[in-house]
Amino acid sequence: SNITTTMANDMITADDVLVYIPNIIGYLRVALTLVSITLMICFPQRWDVAIIFYVASFVGDLFDGMAARKFNQCSTFGGLLDMVTDRCSTAGLLCVLSREYSNESALALLFTMLIILDISSHWCQMYSTTSLQQHHKSADGNNGRFFLVRWYYLSYPFFGYCCVGAEFTYVALYVLARVNALGGYGILKTFVEYFLVASIPACAVKQVVNISQLCSSCYAVAEHDAKQKNK
Repeated sequence: SNITTTMANDMITADDVLVYIPNIIGYLRVALTLVSITLMICFPQRWDVAIIFYVASFVGDLFDGMAARKFNQCSTFGGLLDMVTDRCSTAGLLCVLSREYSNESALALLFTMLIILDISSHWCQMYSTTSLQQHHKSADGNNGRFFLVRWYYLSYPFFGYCCVGAEFTYVALYVLARVNALGGYGILKTFVEYFLVASIPACAVKQVVNISQLCSSCYAVAEHDAKQKNK
């Protein structure tokens, strides 16, 4: 009886998972993102604070993963929260950029297309791997995928180069739009323009990865369908 009671007390519940340390960091990231996007749209004069909050949310992605491994609190819910937060943060910032560059229809269209590509490619990647009960970043989950997709998820330096490069390209474009709108900030404007020269190639590579990921994941689902039909 005592053993049964002890085992019952050791059982992990859904409530326990929801308050895992990495998931709490995830909730904080959501809050930071929402405040950041709100400031960008409703209080553009506080663009500097908005950027701090957005970057803090982005950096939090590193710490929730570290916490999950350190405290052995990896969870499917945590992976879902992480993915949704990343995608919604990027989509939110790209929506802001479409607004900031609304006078330039080509750029506004580009930002809209990047939202569509980002969400569709990652959703298909997540679906194609979880339907096979694999993690979307795992080697097994990406077995047989296009080499660029495998490299993206298995090479942390390449993964970081693409993700950091893409996000900071969007951040830099937002800063540039605000600086141009407000006037002044000559040194900051020059710095941002030079920074974009370095970051845009990484952002471009990230889009190639997204296209590869979209195609590979869709093919993997079709391949799975074919195997099921041939049983």
